[in-house]
Amino acid sequence: MTRFPSLLALGALLVAAPVAAQSGPVVDAPSGAVRGAADGDIQAFKGIPYAVPPVGAMRWRPPAPMQRWKTVRDATAFGPACVQPQGKSASVYSPAAPLPVSEDCLTLNIWAPKNVKNAPVFFWIHGGALVSGSSREATYDGRRMAERGIIVVSINYRLGVLGWLAHPGLTAESPQHVSGNYGLLDQIAALGWVKHNIVAFGGDPKNVTIAGESAGALSVMYLLESPLARGLYSKAIAESGYMISMPELKKAVYGAPSGEAAGQMLGGALQAPDIAALRGIDAQAITDSAAKLGYGPWGAVDGLVLPQQMVEAFDQGKQAPVPLLAGFNQGEIRSLMMLAPKPPATAADYEATIRDRYGDLADTFLKLYPATDYKESIIATTRDGLYGWTAERMARKQTGLGQRAYLYLFDHGYPAMDSAGLHAFHASELPYVFGTTDTLGPNWPKIPDTPEEHALSDAMLDYWTSFARDGNPVAAKAPAWPAYGTAANYMHFTATPEPSKDLMPGMYELNEAVMCRRKATGKFAWNWNVGLAAPKIPPKIAGCE
Repeated sequence: MTRFPSLLALGALLVAAPVAAQSGPVVDAPSGAVRGAADGDIQAFKGIPYAVPPVGAMRWRPPAPMQRWKTVRDATAFGPACVQPQGKSASVYSPAAPLPVSEDCLTLNIWAPKNVKNAPVFFWIHGGALVSGSSREATYDGRRMAERGIIVVSINYRLGVLGWLAHPGLTAESPQHVSGNYGLLDQIAALGWVKHNIVAFGGDPKNVTIAGESAGALSVMYLLESPLARGLYSKAIAESGYMISMPELKKAVYGAPSGEAAGQMLGGALQAPDIAALRGIDAQAITDSAAKLGYGPWGAVDGLVLPQQMVEAFDQGKQAPVPLLAGFNQGEIRSLMMLAPKPPATAADYEATIRDRYGDLADTFLKLYPATDYKESIIATTRDGLYGWTAERMARKQTGLGQRAYLYLFDHGYPAMDSAGLHAFHASELPYVFGTTDTLGPNWPKIPDTPEEHALSDAMLDYWTSFARDGNPVAAKAPAWPAYGTAANYMHFTATPEPSKDLMPGMYELNEAVMCRRKATGKFAWNWNVGLAAPKIPPKIAGCE
């Protein structure tokens, strides 16, 4: 992407600022020397800048490379989170204290075993709906993974309107005639930094696994599609991703305005007639205002960074041909009830609405999501329309490319979780994956400190880290995990990992048919507008059954 001399000049100023710590391991990487902290056999390096942050008057430009810094840079503290809405209501995901935020946020963190050589690299992208989150969250601490012989890298990337705004004025500035997708370009820049620097930390730049949950998994799918990311990774992990319809840069599609039009509408609402006026608004103020106005940050189909709709890329086999591990949680929506429509008064009302909206697919729908327990059916419908269908679609499509794909369903509960009505809620697998079951937020249901919970976490740590090592998830004290293959295998994580087949029969086919019909008409999005929230499903269309 385009380089901006003014950003490089800013980079020269930024790298002069750090004051080095006086103790701890020092790594002299191509980007500059950093001093981290050692904890036994694991070394941690935090808050390392990977690109020049375009801020203020240079906002909404691709990240630019930093010049090598000349002093030993302190890398013992996380960098600030990227700017995100403040004053959000409390939820199960709320941190113990507000995150420090800044536009100067393009940093990454590394956990590495001492004296390691050619270690696999696990590259983590945090979730948060592309609006919030940070690599500094305690759940993502990479120590336990690193203890299994891999290097863990976690990153920040621009969020919300600061990371994803498309606008005709920005497109006009770009030599490539595109705008938006800046947060994705940040992720690609971080992968480029890893490619050029990770050897100094003992990592293998040819063995990098991109991984993320929720919006992080969405980002993984963007990276699988983007030609600009090819060659920067060799495997992918997508936890609770959603392959929904995307806006296009210049054209309204699937009932949504173009990315540029959405940017213009936001500018109008903020009384900012051009890009100069938008850049003149304080970063926190424009972030909060955009969120309150309902501005949704998304990757936009621009023909360059994201050439086409994700479903098209995967249908045509244009995604990266790499091994995949993907899955979702049984209770995804239990902590995201704002995504589910309000239940009707009676089961009869539920069934009548479904028959009206789903037409010839109504019998199939009601078999999967019956009126007899319609409140649970509503939760399951939204779960599958977003996460279940996506996970199995990814597994099927990677298998079709001749790649190994591993599918899972996280269906684990414990007393505090289940008593709160949050069985296997969205993101609840993460403490098990990272081995951070003892570092949870204040509202997260407390995980029991029992041998059974530790055993499940150990198994998931083994599966995830061994997949990062060689693309084959293996756990020392747990069953073999068969690839999805022609038998539709998956791993069912309940109290223990249990290999199974044929995940939720009929679920994938129904959601695939709905997506296909909506896409064929060009008028309807495929996202959380399912079940009671669905517009009338288009009638049978050739090729969509």
